Amino acid sequence: MNPESERLGEYKGESSKEVPPWDRWGPFVSERGWGTVREDYSADGDAWNYFIHDHARSRAYRRCEDGLAAISDRFQVLLFGPAFWNGKDPILKERLFGLNCYEGNHGEDVKEIYYHLDATPTHSYLKYLYKYPQQAYPYDWLVEENQKRNAEEREFELIDTGIFNENRYFDIFIEYAKADADDICIKIEAFNRGPDAAPLHILPQLWFRNQWAWGPKRLKEPEIAMEEGKELCLVADDRSLSSPKYLLFDYHLGRRYLYASPGGEPLFTHNDTNRQKLWDEKNATPYVKDAFHRYVIQKEKQAVNPQRIGSKAALHYFFPSVASGKSVAVYLRLTNKRTKEPLSQVESVIEKRKKESALFYEDLHPKRANQEEKAIQRQALAGMIWNKQAYIYDVNTWLQGDNPKDPPPESRKTLRNIHWRHIVSYRVFSMPDKWEFPWFAAWDLTFHSLSFALIDLTFAKNQLWLLLFDQFQHPNGAVPAYEWEFSDVNPPIQAWAVLKMFEHEKRKFGKEDYPFLEKCFHKLLLNFSWWINRVDSLGNNVFEGGFLGMDNIGFGDRSQKLPPGYLVDQADGAGWISLLCLNLMRIALTLAKKNPVYEGLGIKFFQHFIYVTAAMRKGYWREYDMWNEKDGFFYSHIRYPDGHTDEIKIRSLVGIIPFFAWDVWDEEELKSFPAFYEAYEWVIAKQSDLASKCVQRIPHESGSHHLFGLLDAHEIERFLQNIWDPNEFRSDYGLRSLSKYHEKHPAEMHGISLGYEPGEALEKIKGGNSNWRGPIWFPINYLMIDALLGLGKIFKDNLKVQVGKEPAVNLTQMAQSFAGRLLNLFKRDAKGNRPMFGNSEKLQKDPHFKDYFFYYEHFHGDNGRGLGASHQNGWTGLIANLIDEFEK
Repeated sequence: MNPESERLGEYKGESSKEVPPWDRWGPFVSERGWGTVREDYSADGDAWNYFIHDHARSRAYRRCEDGLAAISDRFQVLLFGPAFWNGKDPILKERLFGLNCYEGNHGEDVKEIYYHLDATPTHSYLKYLYKYPQQAYPYDWLVEENQKRNAEEREFELIDTGIFNENRYFDIFIEYAKADADDICIKIEAFNRGPDAAPLHILPQLWFRNQWAWGPKRLKEPEIAMEEGKELCLVADDRSLSSPKYLLFDYHLGRRYLYASPGGEPLFTHNDTNRQKLWDEKNATPYVKDAFHRYVIQKEKQAVNPQRIGSKAALHYFFPSVASGKSVAVYLRLTNKRTKEPLSQVESVIEKRKKESALFYEDLHPKRANQEEKAIQRQALAGMIWNKQAYIYDVNTWLQGDNPKDPPPESRKTLRNIHWRHIVSYRVFSMPDKWEFPWFAAWDLTFHSLSFALIDLTFAKNQLWLLLFDQFQHPNGAVPAYEWEFSDVNPPIQAWAVLKMFEHEKRKFGKEDYPFLEKCFHKLLLNFSWWINRVDSLGNNVFEGGFLGMDNIGFGDRSQKLPPGYLVDQADGAGWISLLCLNLMRIALTLAKKNPVYEGLGIKFFQHFIYVTAAMRKGYWREYDMWNEKDGFFYSHIRYPDGHTDEIKIRSLVGIIPFFAWDVWDEEELKSFPAFYEAYEWVIAKQSDLASKCVQRIPHESGSHHLFGLLDAHEIERFLQNIWDPNEFRSDYGLRSLSKYHEKHPAEMHGISLGYEPGEALEKIKGGNSNWRGPIWFPINYLMIDALLGLGKIFKDNLKVQVGKEPAVNLTQMAQSFAGRLLNLFKRDAKGNRPMFGNSEKLQKDPHFKDYFFYYEHFHGDNGRGLGASHQNGWTGLIANLIDEFEK
């Protein structure tokens, strides 16, 4: 055991009566609060334009806060975060800047360079790097240039402006280290990388989230004040605030002391909206949220409170000339107790926790991993931890409004999330990306949990459970998709992840957590019923439409309803349901080892699996097969009002998903469930017309395996020839989302053409920066590798795939190859370049850039260049799992 592992071994988790000690403080702060649904009170639901970036410094948030490298307490009552000014920017740099989905030529996009360098799961140590230019930040240029560019051109990024040329920037490292659960040591150190001396302002900020200004009556504010003494000290007191109303226990921080290096000028204001500036209305107080901007930059001395009291405070440090190659540092300590010589131990605590972090990850890294792979894995997992967020959202209050005297527009009740009034969240969620996607997403979160399982199994299991928890799962069984529209449909992969979690814990710790499996199973039953009742209107066991988390994979927006009388039999939808059936069957039979009653549910899900398979594979109710033997691929079909059908011949992930629906049982194990086995044998014997395509017996030394799936051995080999073909799906960097075949042979239907697009999206669907028409996406690659590994254990060398004159490979070798290709996105190639950085000379060669990693949303299908969100550790963090699995 190491100290961090020992801390994790203490009680940790969601509790109705207390917050576990090491969960009290963490990086729970969004990196973008503006432009979010939670802060949207517009009449038309246009969240991006209702609350814009230019308002963020002057306008108080209701349900979240944002900040650059900020931390907060568990329920985000009190926050700490740094701000900076280089003497030339028009505003303080206290939050990340980016373009909204209308400004970017490929949708929303953060325009900053920053890294989540290190983090431990208890937040005992956190390290963040922000690269701050010394020239005026090119806000307007970034917007204007991206507006000029069309969909076929690349995004214009901050590094493209040349602002980092000659290294005229500061590397600002922000470190947090806990002396104990409530005592946080902080170091902010800025290195001048440029050739000349340059000025820098550093403003550590402490503030309360505004909980007092929204109701019919303004409540008493909490206070931050100066404490006189030889130490520079701010005192924050929240005892005038009420506890968060949905908690079952009293929650107050009491007094918190922020000790700081000498030389800082204390500044005070209130975390209140500057209504005068924004709307020419009277302010509730003369001292408002943007006071520090006005005081430091515009020299408005009257902007801050001369009485040195407020709900927001800062310590203003000015370094007029930081020498080239040198650094300046500010030390602070945020604690719940008065302390003598509070700063004397800050460096030693930071060094101690840093070493503990290194020890924790060194124990975690697989033994065969080299130093580069360890660095990739460690930063990936650090980014997962940094992307945690306190997600505060009471949907009913958001719909009705906080103040009866000032209700939201009536149209709000018909725009979005009106069926999700039961959602009340004060939880900490793993976010896909706290700038680009500062809200939880069911599809993403499921994959996040697998990465978190490597470092914090308790948190990982809690994250999966939250989706099924009564304050999130709909009473009808639906799982909320994401904040933009909880009613959207994402693939039902939670059962798959629950099983993966159960097996991981058994393998790593020798523990089978049956209570966790059982409680999830009960809620998954509700979710299964919702799927069957919602998506199978004709009782045909085939998914008939809807958005499935792959934004623009088809000819149009799949979240939009088809014209009356039209239906799409979706190969991917049916594949997901088939996978769900097999997952639920395995969970039921696993639970039946302890309670035979569950065998009946195992039978039920076996029957459902049979019916879905039969429906896809030219079953008892229609004449066409969704499997095309000639092409070796699954295709969806469109059904018209007059009854005729068309095959939608797109070779994409739509036809790959059905391959993921598989499971293998040994015959002797099946026989240990007598009721199930009897029903199973009856189906095999009496309904062979349905079962023949989906159950195969594969002999082995002492008996036989029973393979459940949508393809027989010959069809698997035929299908995998497409997957392994470099002119189809196999890229040098992983599995493409659309076959390269469509580059020269676009799919055509109803006058619409769909071709291979390996890079940025040409269609602005779901934000515009997602493209499933060719690039490489980690979640689907991970599912493919998982399926290949599982089937490879059964077929071994009895099933091999050969393309052209290449050597034949078995399924395990294919899995290893795909994992290696994904890892090669991050690793240096023969020329010393990392493919994800593309042709950026600065990122590839500069010693202060080249060894830090971005975890992009997806990657170019041909050259591996990173695309989309640059910090989506959520699912691209799965690289940590691949390193864990393949380098042991």
